Amino acid sequence: MSKKFVCGKMIYGIVAIVLFLCISPFVFPDSGKEEKQTARIVIFGDSCYGNVRDESSIASRLEGMTGVTVYNAAFGGTCAGRQDKGNRLDYSGDSLSLAALAKAVYAGDFGVQQTIRTGEEITSYFEDTIDGLENLDFSQTEIVIIGYGFNDYSTGIPRDNEENELDEYSFAGALRRSVKLLKRVNPDLRIILVTPTYSWILYSLQTCEEFDGGDGFLEQYVEKEIAVAEELGLEFIDLYHDFYPHEQWEDWELYTFDGVHPNDAGRELIAEAIAEYLEGAEK
Repeated sequence: MSKKFVCGKMIYGIVAIVLFLCISPFVFPDSGKEEKQTARIVIFGDSCYGNVRDESSIASRLEGMTGVTVYNAAFGGTCAGRQDKGNRLDYSGDSLSLAALAKAVYAGDFGVQQTIRTGEEITSYFEDTIDGLENLDFSQTEIVIIGYGFNDYSTGIPRDNEENELDEYSFAGALRRSVKLLKRVNPDLRIILVTPTYSWILYSLQTCEEFDGGDGFLEQYVEKEIAVAEELGLEFIDLYHDFYPHEQWEDWELYTFDGVHPNDAGRELIAEAIAEYLEGAEK
């Protein structure tokens, strides 16, 4: 067999491989790619929305009440704003904050979030939730519900920074920046801010009207959240005022199991309030 013949076969072989590599994305467009999932409503929030994830959760009940898909992207123990002044997004409280999640959605990169391993049973859902969030097609999402506030208040994250309205280390700044990023991903996105409920801090035997987390009382965070919604032209649902009865100290037992987190009746009440708002707004 001549060298010229062998070289010719090699050249033809190389050309065939190159052509196959060029056309394979068109012939097999979905090869190696997981199909994106869709959800009409996505909920970002803290443990009031995140820690209970069965059929009695707020997200599941809202899905049943509205008849549309709801994705629960809430993580217990998190805030809207960032806390770690060392600028380390690998700190789980920061990498799962609303500010960080909105950045991840915008960049399409959840690499930092994927490194989180808490090792705690109560947060065992984190990994699967991050996987699902990473695989969510936000261009198909119609409504984002944002339910933060209590942790920002109780950990003393500043309500706002007058010198920097987009400061992620402030509650209002984190809300503003997150909304802007999510809107860039999907300009048609309908974003609804949901305030925290009236709360009781049992370990200190104080109500949220008596306990100052470091930068004020819970109602001041609620008022700031409503102000941000009005400033940005967003919808909001006020679950603080005239929602939970709180005339007597023992009223905390009606809708919460620890003064903060909603019990079964509380989750039903919150889901109903959101569903009724959505139904009324669509009429």
